[in-house]
Amino acid sequence: MVIKEIEVHDYLTKSNLPASDFVINPYVGCSHSCKYCYASFMKRFTGHQEDWGSFIDIKRCKRKINLNRISKKTVFLSSVTDCYNHLEKKYLLTRSILEELVHSDCYLSISTKSSLILRDIDLLKRFKNLTVSMSINTLDEGFRKDMDKASSIEERFDTLQELHKNGIHTVLFMSPIFPYITEWKEIIEKSKDFIDEYWFENLNLRGPYKKVIMDYIKEKYMEHYKDYEDIYKKGNKEYWHNLAIEINQYCDENAISYVNYFYHKDLVENKKSQRKKIK
Repeated sequence: MVIKEIEVHDYLTKSNLPASDFVINPYVGCSHSCKYCYASFMKRFTGHQEDWGSFIDIKRCKRKINLNRISKKTVFLSSVTDCYNHLEKKYLLTRSILEELVHSDCYLSISTKSSLILRDIDLLKRFKNLTVSMSINTLDEGFRKDMDKASSIEERFDTLQELHKNGIHTVLFMSPIFPYITEWKEIIEKSKDFIDEYWFENLNLRGPYKKVIMDYIKEKYMEHYKDYEDIYKKGNKEYWHNLAIEINQYCDENAISYVNYFYHKDLVENKKSQRKKIK
């Protein structure tokens, strides 16, 4: 792991994400090394030559977060890193940021794949408007290990359960859903007693990791390879259309609170259009 410290002017960045006004990324890069990570595109802007998952920049900022700027706004921690990657144990950047944000009236959303978040439960319980989401897209620990180096599936379920017990709004982010592999109904059934809301996002393949995933499917799930070719090489959207209907119907019938992000790209474009209209 290549580690270096860098100085930044501000932790806050304006966001184009549909549900966030601002994002905070305490680190550049991530140690989870998720094979499907969309954030690997960041290398185009950071100048890193190392493989994604093999470097982390520690972002130091002398400037305090402007709490007035984020008053009543939505803040997402984090969008292109995991703020609880393993180096957070040593550098405590996320904890120091939370110590500032706890005095804000912003709506804070934290996303992670790490049980390390429980270290900060004393701070998290002090937030009035907090959502914590944790990504789980399989019950197969072997598949999980093939895809990332983050906390195990059971550790993630245990973490969400502990957060829920402490009155924190919990989200199970089923992302990315792998066609014909992700056991979405079983995941819901296993977790519904301690999850307040489910978010669903489909697997998008683009950039260099498209070949990585397609090769993996060909090697480990050959029975589905033609289906993946149909979706990701021929551009057939029928699978996602049908699955979205099935998920929405299942959640509606079982009174499950959810958000479907299958059309995330459209949501982003709509947000950009709205901003242009306001200007």
